[in-house]
Amino acid sequence: MRFAPPERLAARASALRRELAARGLDAIVVTALPHLFYLLNLRASAGVAIVEREPPGLRLIIDFRYVEAVNRLLEQGIAPPDLETVQVESTYDETLCDVLRGRPAARVAVEADHLSVRRWMWLQKEVDLSPAVELIERARMVKDRHEAETLRKAGRMLAAIVGPACACARRGRSEIEVARDVERLIEEAGFERPAFDSIVASGPNGALPHAHPTGRRLAGGDLVILDFGGVHEGYCVDVSRTVSVGPPTCETRRLHRAVREAQSAALAAAAPGVLASDVDGAARTALEGHGLADRFGHGTGHGLGIDVHELPRIGKRRTGPAGPDDVALAAGMVFTIEPGVYVPDLGGVRIEDDVLMTEAGIELLTPACRQLLDTDRPVPGRGDGR
Repeated sequence: MRFAPPERLAARASALRRELAARGLDAIVVTALPHLFYLLNLRASAGVAIVEREPPGLRLIIDFRYVEAVNRLLEQGIAPPDLETVQVESTYDETLCDVLRGRPAARVAVEADHLSVRRWMWLQKEVDLSPAVELIERARMVKDRHEAETLRKAGRMLAAIVGPACACARRGRSEIEVARDVERLIEEAGFERPAFDSIVASGPNGALPHAHPTGRRLAGGDLVILDFGGVHEGYCVDVSRTVSVGPPTCETRRLHRAVREAQSAALAAAAPGVLASDVDGAARTALEGHGLADRFGHGTGHGLGIDVHELPRIGKRRTGPAGPDDVALAAGMVFTIEPGVYVPDLGGVRIEDDVLMTEAGIELLTPACRQLLDTDRPVPGRGDGR
């Protein structure tokens, strides 16, 4: 396992402190486990960090299970050197309140998206807290060098198994059998685990964008969507391909061609400074030209990183209480481009790749064949990304 170097952790903490200052906050209570990994290199199922605006001011509340794990990070020099640990004596929340009372701050924030209402109500009785929305999530949108290198390698690893995964979708096999084989390939490729439950959706099941594999057996003429990903050194990658069981029909070729054009249009539109909604719009405009706009109901993509779904959201511009929900793409962002069409009783097509935004434009992280392959014929191991 290769962890982020301590200077990267220090830079992340510094950026967070600048954001706290900009928002008039003195500290933030971090409860989201992916954020503990991002800030501290700690992979755990429990823990609470307190990051104060003025350094040193980084405390981690942990229970007995993770004391040794944190000590090892410190001994190996891959944890923030100013990290102070506090062991839970009774419960996490009681310990948190004791720590906050001991060093009162004028305004302490909590992660509103990661704290239950019940927990908020209990804590608020003890300590004055302010909700913060997407404070760390927005920092995580732009990957640093360590993260970009990790995702590049993960993308190559995933691209290498696209051909073998597509070849698993043979007639007579059940969706569940195919999904198991795909996840075996993910493990053999060196990933820690699948990034999510693999999707294998054949025939009419392909009209369900997030179908779960069933006992349905693949038959001649089926389109099959395969959507799978892996976790490498704590970071997620994700890819989708659609294959045909036997020679594709004129209609299935038409659908696949339309989605390929939509993906190409979105890839061509993605550039630094471009709004995410404009990338989504490019895919939708391409599908409108094929009369298929009403068959594309989800967003064109999503951010990738420690979570398989994170910011930025590549979708239609939405307006909420805080104003328009949109973002200008910037170098360092990693996200998917995955348009699709879904036709009831027939099936669906989705083509998904991962990209890294650079100062010069996008870098394709998953260069694997996007053609509509016939799995009755030999499937190439790896394509050139065309």
